Amino acid sequence: MTLPSEMKALLLVGDGYTRTPSPAALEATEPYLRPGSIAVPKPGPSQALIKVSLASINPSDISFIKGQYGQPRVKGQPAGFEGVGVVVATGDDLYARSLEGKRVAFATGLSNWGSWADYAVAEAASCIPLLDTVSDEDGAAMIVNPLTALAMFDIVKQEGEKSFIMTAGASQLCKLIIGLAKEEGFRPIVTVRRDEQIALLKGLGAAHVLNEKAADFEAALREVVKAEQPRILLDAVTGPLASAIFNSMPKRSRWIVYGRLDAEPTVIREPGQLIFQHKRVEGFWLAEWMRQFRDRLGPAVMEAQKRFSDGRWSTDVTAVVPLDDAMARLRAELALPNGKVFIKP
Repeated sequence: MTLPSEMKALLLVGDGYTRTPSPAALEATEPYLRPGSIAVPKPGPSQALIKVSLASINPSDISFIKGQYGQPRVKGQPAGFEGVGVVVATGDDLYARSLEGKRVAFATGLSNWGSWADYAVAEAASCIPLLDTVSDEDGAAMIVNPLTALAMFDIVKQEGEKSFIMTAGASQLCKLIIGLAKEEGFRPIVTVRRDEQIALLKGLGAAHVLNEKAADFEAALREVVKAEQPRILLDAVTGPLASAIFNSMPKRSRWIVYGRLDAEPTVIREPGQLIFQHKRVEGFWLAEWMRQFRDRLGPAVMEAQKRFSDGRWSTDVTAVVPLDDAMARLRAELALPNGKVFIKP
């Protein structure tokens, strides 16, 4: 296959990290991205070059382009952590070569050749050959949310409590976890920001859905926590919301932070709870989980594919935005609730 010498991409404007926190929402594209043409990259020995069919946008992508993620930006390189496409070239590594011509879900990781482009480079180990029964939309969102859902629900199961709490309850990730919980008789308590999301999430299997903007939110939260005694908080928001939830939870509770959608300061209301009630705060990063639990990765990947194939899981799609229109449309599309936004080269 003859490859072009140049490709279109959304390129990073910033370099490294920022010291100025900003909200998780994308208020504008121009400070962080610019459209451009760059040379099509060549894969290294253990890498694959993928012709991108569809690329997803996750909250981690927004944090990254703003310089607020756990790895530095490289100015002028394509953004985008995840996507789906066909492998068109590889390095000489045996496994990498076995992927040529296959449709794969991929994560770009530290390659600095992101998925918001015509072509992306990923480590072959981060490429997942897809079943024919998995759609491109599900394939493009196969790694970050599904694997996080399986990994974090495993933490809930190990804790032994049937009830647990999640913030950002209407997110794609939380919907996947709610589905897992329903199947196994667990009782998720979730928070949202809109009343219209309550019925949807209860229909999926949430035991309780609380609107964090309601005037009686903290009183309702205390009642639910008293009745359910949840000891795990899976938190994507932080800030005052998570502080209030953690404060209300019982002894030996774990606050597991995996995102920071709220840029407001996060306060431990009663530090004595950490001492006398044995509460603790910790973080979850999928990249670290994948490195630490390599033996669980293969089974988790196959489980996710089966769930998307048989309809137990599905990806709610808000919009598929052409790469050429992304600068103009991304901010507005990402502001809409309940679904994922994709970029199509």
